[in-house]
Amino acid sequence: MNAVQDARPQYLLALGQLEKLFATITPADLDRPTPCTEFTLRGLLNHVVGGIHRFAYMGEGGRAADILPGIEDPSDEGWTDALARASARATAAWADDAKLARPTFAPWGEVPGGMVVGGYVMEATTHAWDIARSLDNGFVLDDALAHTALGVAQAVLPPESRVEGVPFGTVQPVAEDADVHTRLAAFTGRAV
Repeated sequence: MNAVQDARPQYLLALGQLEKLFATITPADLDRPTPCTEFTLRGLLNHVVGGIHRFAYMGEGGRAADILPGIEDPSDEGWTDALARASARATAAWADDAKLARPTFAPWGEVPGGMVVGGYVMEATTHAWDIARSLDNGFVLDDALAHTALGVAQAVLPPESRVEGVPFGTVQPVAEDADVHTRLAAFTGRAV
Protein backbone atom coordinates (compact mmCIF):
# COMPACT_ATOMS: atom_id res chain seq x y z
CA MET A 1 0.00 0.00 0.00
CA ASN A 2 3.05 2.28 0.09
CA ALA A 3 1.99 5.90 0.69
CA VAL A 4 -1.70 5.18 1.28
CA GLN A 5 -2.41 5.79 4.93
CA ASP A 6 -5.10 3.88 6.79
CA ALA A 7 -7.38 6.34 8.57
CA ARG A 8 -10.13 3.77 9.15
CA PRO A 9 -9.41 3.56 12.91
CA GLN A 10 -9.85 7.34 13.18
CA TYR A 11 -13.02 7.13 11.10
CA LEU A 12 -14.44 4.55 13.49
CA LEU A 13 -13.59 6.87 16.38
CA ALA A 14 -15.31 9.73 14.56
CA LEU A 15 -18.41 7.57 14.08
CA GLY A 16 -18.33 6.67 17.79
CA GLN A 17 -18.12 10.34 18.69
CA LEU A 18 -21.11 11.08 16.46
CA GLU A 19 -23.07 8.23 18.06
CA LYS A 20 -22.45 9.66 21.55
CA LEU A 21 -23.37 13.13 20.35
CA PHE A 22 -26.55 11.96 18.58
CA ALA A 23 -27.60 10.26 21.83
CA THR A 24 -27.76 13.71 23.50
CA ILE A 25 -30.20 15.15 20.93
CA THR A 26 -33.86 15.54 21.80
CA PRO A 27 -36.73 16.22 19.37
CA ALA A 28 -36.90 19.76 20.78
CA ASP A 29 -33.35 20.39 19.48
CA LEU A 30 -34.06 19.60 15.83
CA ASP A 31 -34.97 23.13 14.72
CA ARG A 32 -31.90 24.76 16.26
CA PRO A 33 -29.61 26.75 13.95
CA THR A 34 -26.13 25.37 13.24
CA PRO A 35 -22.77 26.84 12.22
CA CYS A 36 -23.58 25.40 8.76
CA THR A 37 -25.95 28.29 8.12
CA GLU A 38 -27.81 26.48 5.34
CA PHE A 39 -28.93 23.77 7.80
CA THR A 40 -31.03 23.54 10.92
CA LEU A 41 -29.89 20.74 13.21
CA ARG A 42 -32.41 18.40 11.54
CA GLY A 43 -30.98 19.27 8.11
CA LEU A 44 -27.42 18.82 9.34
CA LEU A 45 -28.21 15.40 10.84
CA ASN A 46 -29.78 14.43 7.52
CA HIS A 47 -26.61 15.58 5.71
CA VAL A 48 -24.28 13.77 8.15
CA VAL A 49 -26.11 10.43 7.98
CA GLY A 50 -26.50 10.78 4.22
CA GLY A 51 -22.79 11.55 3.91
CA ILE A 52 -21.94 8.35 5.76
CA HIS A 53 -24.15 6.41 3.33
CA ARG A 54 -22.38 8.15 0.43
CA PHE A 55 -19.01 7.17 1.92
CA ALA A 56 -20.25 3.57 2.24
CA TYR A 57 -21.48 3.63 -1.36
CA MET A 58 -18.00 4.65 -2.53
CA GLY A 59 -16.52 1.79 -0.51
CA GLU A 60 -18.95 -0.54 -2.26
CA GLY A 61 -17.56 0.63 -5.61
CA GLY A 62 -20.04 3.40 -6.45
CA ARG A 63 -19.33 6.94 -7.61
CA ALA A 64 -20.06 9.75 -5.14
CA ALA A 65 -21.89 11.71 -7.85
CA ASP A 66 -24.50 8.93 -8.08
CA ILE A 67 -25.86 9.50 -4.58
CA LEU A 68 -26.90 12.63 -2.68
CA PRO A 69 -25.53 13.15 0.83
CA GLY A 70 -28.92 13.04 2.50
CA ILE A 71 -31.56 10.61 3.72
CA GLU A 72 -35.29 10.54 4.19
CA ASP A 73 -35.81 11.93 7.67
CA PRO A 74 -36.50 9.29 10.30
CA SER A 75 -38.96 9.98 13.08
CA ASP A 76 -37.73 12.65 15.47
CA GLU A 77 -36.54 9.92 17.85
CA GLY A 78 -34.97 7.79 15.07
CA TRP A 79 -31.70 9.65 14.42
CA THR A 80 -29.50 7.34 16.50
CA ASP A 81 -30.86 4.28 14.67
CA ALA A 82 -30.35 5.98 11.29
CA LEU A 83 -26.76 6.78 12.25
CA ALA A 84 -26.15 3.21 13.49
CA ARG A 85 -27.38 1.74 10.17
CA ALA A 86 -25.20 4.12 8.14
CA SER A 87 -22.17 3.44 10.36
CA ALA A 88 -22.55 -0.33 10.04
CA ARG A 89 -22.83 -0.02 6.27
CA ALA A 90 -19.72 2.19 6.03
CA THR A 91 -17.69 -0.07 8.31
CA ALA A 92 -18.54 -3.12 6.21
CA ALA A 93 -17.97 -1.30 2.92
CA TRP A 94 -14.42 -0.25 3.85
CA ALA A 95 -13.34 -3.42 5.75
CA ASP A 96 -11.13 -4.74 2.92
CA ASP A 97 -7.58 -3.32 3.14
CA ALA A 98 -7.26 -3.39 -0.65
CA LYS A 99 -9.84 -0.60 -0.92
CA LEU A 100 -7.36 1.91 0.48
CA ALA A 101 -5.29 1.79 -2.71
CA ARG A 102 -8.21 1.29 -5.10
CA PRO A 103 -9.17 4.27 -7.32
CA THR A 104 -12.34 5.72 -5.82
CA PHE A 105 -14.69 8.32 -7.27
CA ALA A 106 -15.09 10.85 -4.45
CA PRO A 107 -16.98 14.17 -4.59
CA TRP A 108 -13.64 15.88 -5.32
CA GLY A 109 -12.46 13.50 -8.06
CA GLU A 110 -10.84 10.11 -8.53
CA VAL A 111 -8.37 9.39 -5.73
CA PRO A 112 -7.09 6.35 -3.80
CA GLY A 113 -9.60 5.04 -1.27
CA GLY A 114 -7.28 5.93 1.60
CA MET A 115 -7.63 9.61 0.70
CA VAL A 116 -11.40 9.24 0.71
CA VAL A 117 -11.29 7.77 4.22
CA GLY A 118 -9.14 10.70 5.41
CA GLY A 119 -11.56 13.17 3.86
CA TYR A 120 -14.48 11.59 5.65
CA VAL A 121 -12.62 11.66 8.99
CA MET A 122 -12.42 15.42 8.43
CA GLU A 123 -16.10 15.56 7.44
CA ALA A 124 -17.39 13.59 10.43
CA THR A 125 -15.18 15.40 12.93
CA THR A 126 -16.00 18.87 11.64
CA HIS A 127 -19.72 18.15 11.62
CA ALA A 128 -19.46 16.81 15.18
CA TRP A 129 -18.21 20.31 16.13
CA ASP A 130 -21.15 21.85 14.23
CA ILE A 131 -23.64 19.63 16.06
CA ALA A 132 -22.02 20.19 19.47
CA ARG A 133 -22.02 23.94 18.86
CA SER A 134 -25.69 23.86 17.91
CA LEU A 135 -26.64 21.85 20.99
CA ASP A 136 -24.41 23.85 23.35
CA ASN A 137 -24.90 21.12 25.97
CA GLY A 138 -21.31 20.74 27.16
CA PHE A 139 -20.51 17.68 25.03
CA VAL A 140 -16.74 17.14 25.09
CA LEU A 141 -15.24 16.49 21.67
CA ASP A 142 -12.17 14.31 21.05
CA ASP A 143 -9.02 16.44 20.69
CA ALA A 144 -7.01 13.72 18.91
CA LEU A 145 -9.68 13.36 16.23
CA ALA A 146 -9.74 17.11 15.72
CA HIS A 147 -5.93 17.16 15.33
CA THR A 148 -6.20 14.41 12.69
CA ALA A 149 -9.03 16.19 10.88
CA LEU A 150 -7.18 19.52 10.95
CA GLY A 151 -4.10 17.85 9.47
CA VAL A 152 -6.22 16.39 6.68
CA ALA A 153 -7.90 19.74 6.05
CA GLN A 154 -4.59 21.58 5.87
CA ALA A 155 -3.24 18.99 3.42
CA VAL A 156 -6.22 18.84 1.07
CA LEU A 157 -7.92 22.24 1.44
CA PRO A 158 -5.32 24.93 0.96
CA PRO A 159 -6.83 28.40 1.44
CA GLU A 160 -6.29 29.27 -2.23
CA SER A 161 -8.48 26.31 -3.28
CA ARG A 162 -11.63 27.87 -1.81
CA VAL A 163 -13.47 28.63 -5.01
CA GLU A 164 -17.13 28.65 -5.95
CA GLY A 165 -18.62 25.17 -5.72
CA VAL A 166 -16.21 24.01 -3.00
CA PRO A 167 -18.29 23.40 0.15
CA PHE A 168 -15.76 25.15 2.38
CA GLY A 169 -15.63 28.89 2.92
CA THR A 170 -12.55 31.00 3.33
CA VAL A 171 -10.37 30.36 6.36
CA GLN A 172 -11.73 32.40 9.25
CA PRO A 173 -9.67 34.28 11.83
CA VAL A 174 -9.12 32.53 15.14
CA ALA A 175 -7.33 33.43 18.37
CA GLU A 176 -3.78 32.09 18.70
CA ASP A 177 -4.72 30.15 21.82
CA ALA A 178 -7.91 28.65 20.31
CA ASP A 179 -8.48 24.96 20.95
CA VAL A 180 -8.02 22.48 18.10
CA HIS A 181 -11.77 22.15 17.50
CA THR A 182 -12.13 25.88 16.99
CA ARG A 183 -9.07 25.95 14.71
CA LEU A 184 -10.55 23.11 12.62
CA ALA A 185 -13.90 24.91 12.36
CA ALA A 186 -12.22 28.17 11.35
CA PHE A 187 -9.99 26.42 8.81
CA THR A 188 -13.03 24.83 7.17
CA GLY A 189 -14.74 28.23 6.90
CA ARG A 190 -16.98 28.37 9.96
CA ALA A 191 -17.35 31.68 11.79
CA VAL A 192 -16.03 31.01 15.27
